[in-house]
Amino acid sequence: MHFAAIARILGILLMLFSLTHVPPLLLSLHDGSDASGSFALALGITLLTGLLTWLPVRGRREELRVRDGYLITALFWIVLACFGAMPFYFSPVPQMDLADSLFESFSGLSTTGATVLTGLDDLPRAILYYRQQLQWLGGMGIVVLAVAIMPMLGVGGMQLYRSEMPGPIKDNKLSPRIADTAKTLWLIYCGLTVLCALAYWLAGMDGFDAIGHSFATIAIGGFSTHDASIGHFNSAGIELIAVFFMVLSGMNFSLHFLALHNRSLKAYWRDAECRFYLKLLGSTVLLTFIVLVLYQHYQQPELALRHALFQVVTVATTTGFSVTDFSAWPSFLPYLLLYTAFIGACAGSTGGGMKVMRVMLLLRQGQREIQRLLHPSGVFTVKLGKRSVPDRVIEAVWGFSAVYLGTFFMLMLALLACELDPITAFSTLASCMNNLGPALGDATFHYGTLPDTAKLILSLAMILGRLEVFSLLILFTPAFWRY
Repeated sequence: MHFAAIARILGILLMLFSLTHVPPLLLSLHDGSDASGSFALALGITLLTGLLTWLPVRGRREELRVRDGYLITALFWIVLACFGAMPFYFSPVPQMDLADSLFESFSGLSTTGATVLTGLDDLPRAILYYRQQLQWLGGMGIVVLAVAIMPMLGVGGMQLYRSEMPGPIKDNKLSPRIADTAKTLWLIYCGLTVLCALAYWLAGMDGFDAIGHSFATIAIGGFSTHDASIGHFNSAGIELIAVFFMVLSGMNFSLHFLALHNRSLKAYWRDAECRFYLKLLGSTVLLTFIVLVLYQHYQQPELALRHALFQVVTVATTTGFSVTDFSAWPSFLPYLLLYTAFIGACAGSTGGGMKVMRVMLLLRQGQREIQRLLHPSGVFTVKLGKRSVPDRVIEAVWGFSAVYLGTFFMLMLALLACELDPITAFSTLASCMNNLGPALGDATFHYGTLPDTAKLILSLAMILGRLEVFSLLILFTPAFWRY
């Protein structure tokens, strides 16, 4: 393990992260907010810590191995989330204890969107902006952003990229050099953010809300600057814009690259995962609409369709915005929406969940096993489109699913030990581990009433979900630390 090189990179990244405190600091100074001191203090502590970590090992340039990449990735998300909690903890408004500050920071950086805060409409704009910015930085992964500038620092980045990028197939690169790949991803990410902000602004949001909600939309985060979330604006146009960009952000970003490069939309429909993703969203919206109409939950069918479309997309893509309280919907609908969050978005997107790709492979492997039972001597392959999927990938998907569910069951027991009722424990864990945000039971409106221990467990679940379980759990295996 190259600890000196790891410390050097971590120090650099902490110093870079300290610069993200500058925009909210300037905003607080402009508004005359009491939060300016908290951002200045957080900036100073983060910058100094990064500098002291980097200085003793600044000359060490060693080639990173795969295990170094996993350790850096895990440390980076955990350390950044801890340092990111300081503005919340130091700020006089809102007054937050350590557990609440950590929870809000972990939720923002992991793009979960669960919150312990209420009264958002009355909070300082600097705090509101900082929450949105945390989600935007976490959306595509701060590690990928770091990889884009690593060549200037003399550090190779493939190990970091492979350990951070979501999805079961991590070796596909858009360009020969990993730095170029990261830059391409971020250019697409920034471009979508700008387009989304402009669309929100033209639809009626003011500049501050448009920027803040575009950050959360493209990051598939779900934080809002208002307690009522997107429902605050009561605008069908804004909701349709949000739906459009949430669907786009839930797709594999390499498809956006191919569509731009080839100047054709055919890449989306040719991709088996994207087709499955769109069909899943469409069928779930239709089923939800039918149930809402049958139960006459809304007096106007068009309102039922409007809310069904928005809530299904925001939950299924693990964004977490809201225009209505879907926990009050009739029949099985609240749980149906939570189940779609387990599937989540596509591999290579900013979304959470197990990923559409893995669920597709699990279903097709199940079909293959049925065929084998019917035809024991037959030879069957799992295919995505016209490509055969290697058995090694299928084994990895099965392994991930087993570890994912095992981890979920263990954390569920831990939450029940915190005296949460079963509905609250299940829904909050499902929401946090899938990086969704909204939940049922005692956390229907916010997580502030949960015990501090439960908040810390859920913070761990957020990072486990963001790093797709293995990237964090691998650190606890003895083999990882053997040379």
